[in-house]
Amino acid sequence: MSSPFQLHMHIASLLRRIFSRRFLKFGTVGASGTVVNIGVLYLAQNYVFNTVQTPEIRLNLSLVLAIFLATLNNFFWNRLWTWADRKQHHHLPWLTQFGQYTLACWLSIALQILFTNLLAPHFFYQIANLIAIALTSVLNFLLNDIWTFGRIKFFKREKHD
Repeated sequence: MSSPFQLHMHIASLLRRIFSRRFLKFGTVGASGTVVNIGVLYLAQNYVFNTVQTPEIRLNLSLVLAIFLATLNNFFWNRLWTWADRKQHHHLPWLTQFGQYTLACWLSIALQILFTNLLAPHFFYQIANLIAIALTSVLNFLLNDIWTFGRIKFFKREKHD
């Protein structure tokens, strides 16, 4: 069982991680991803999938495309800038690391779709999507800081002498 002091230290460590310079970089990358997301969502809704008659299906198709392209954008910028100092993860082929990144993001992506769909009847769909992005960004940062670009390694390379 953890003592109150240990619990306090874990919470303090978590808060330092969240409010760090790295989190600001992550937020900047996230902002660029948000621009990609909102832009693609608009283009997909109004042009790419405009022949889909069911509004819910059109919205979900548009969300999938927008989220995928924003995720790709964010992965590359986070790898090249936010976590550039963690070179131990650059030994992985980028496609393998993108798989890790995507797995780490799946919960945030699922929650973003859920929140957008829950909020869309009450707000303009793009505003609903922005609210969903804000709600899921902290979880996304923590998962990627700890796993994708962190110290936990699930894909270990064997050493050959």
